[in-house]
Amino acid sequence: MAMAAPARWAAALLAAVLLGGAATGCTGSAKTPDRTATPAGPSPSTAQPSPTDRSPHGVILSAQLALHDARRAQYTAVLAGETAGGALFWAPKTVLKYQAAPDGPTLIVLDTSAYLGGDRETGVRLGGPRWQKFSNGRIPYGDLIDRLSPVVAVAAAAAAEEPRLIGEEKLLDTTVEHYRATVTAARYAAAQTQLDPARREALEKALGAGDVVLDLWLDEHDQLVRLRRAAAEVDTVDYTEFGGSAISVQAPAEADSAPGSSPPALP
Repeated sequence: MAMAAPARWAAALLAAVLLGGAATGCTGSAKTPDRTATPAGPSPSTAQPSPTDRSPHGVILSAQLALHDARRAQYTAVLAGETAGGALFWAPKTVLKYQAAPDGPTLIVLDTSAYLGGDRETGVRLGGPRWQKFSNGRIPYGDLIDRLSPVVAVAAAAAAEEPRLIGEEKLLDTTVEHYRATVTAARYAAAQTQLDPARREALEKALGAGDVVLDLWLDEHDQLVRLRRAAAEVDTVDYTEFGGSAISVQAPAEADSAPGSSPPALP
């Protein structure tokens, strides 16, 4: 019996050692997590096109600024097969001179008034006055002005999702860059924030149901030299003398004008 107690103590001591070793194994220092920084991937670009970059969008924005500064230009146009020429002011007020034939009637729009005539046949028809005046408080011939206006076309091109550079070309002995933009008629009209809702609605309707394809030829100053718009009709407009101080459009003398009720459609 004397030997039983030491044996029990030895067994207890061995158990304590084993338990201590097991505890040490469980509570030993854990592996330190790897804190090495993982290089972050490139963040998605949030840069917006600006007039200072040379992406297609940036160049078209630069063309918008050039038009803002110029305010006026001379033009020659082929609208639905009819050739015409004249001058257009888009700021600070709308002014248009439009003549389709050298000996035919001339249209002059001065803000909310329009004069049509100036030719011999109009004088004969009116019995003396060579001009007929139309004024109803709104800008007349807005549909024609919107077809000719470079501001309208370039605003629509700037609203396109992916305008693209077609390439460098020669146009009338001038090196130009040719850009193309495609937009829906609804987007084309919605881009015209300078127009009232009724005029935007009329513009969308005139463009037709399909897409509108805009071809823009810009010179070294990002000025619009030629516009081609393919929609319900195909129009081509060439612009010269941007900002020219010699461009002038005068109202006919009131004594040479007779009042009219409803202006005829042109072209």
